[in-house]
Amino acid sequence: MNKIKKIVILLLLSFSLCACSLKPDVATLYKLEEPLQADIIIPASFSLDKPEEITISLTQNGKRVEDPDFVHIEIWKQDGSVAYEMEQAEEIGNGLYSIKKEFNQDGLYYVKAHASNDGSIIMPTKQFIVGELSANELDFLQDGVKNPEESHEHHH
Repeated sequence: MNKIKKIVILLLLSFSLCACSLKPDVATLYKLEEPLQADIIIPASFSLDKPEEITISLTQNGKRVEDPDFVHIEIWKQDGSVAYEMEQAEEIGNGLYSIKKEFNQDGLYYVKAHASNDGSIIMPTKQFIVGELSANELDFLQDGVKNPEESHEHHH
């Protein structure tokens, strides 16, 4: 009798679990995110001690973003010797936002845009060179371009 009860319980449990299948249109019930996209536009070359403009172009769902939640820009030098505080970018219209900075040291720099609109937050980063690179910066760039197979350790 115990064996029959166990079989009946297992059958009832199986039937009840089968009734819990997903609806075929379940994916349409969730909000599809339209990710924010940013293009960081930098000058072809930077001059020392001269204000240079860095521009961010924001788009979402194929359209220019006119009124984002925020657009902040942060800039730093690769070796850590220079770091500008994060600043709000100035809106220049048609989904474009910019900041002007004067660089007084040669080297490898990074710019990071922090932007948000409609629940989508992004933080793309782009590197650029001001003037000449130091030997350490050249080494840093060359180390970053190693063959991927050379940089992985194999464990046995």
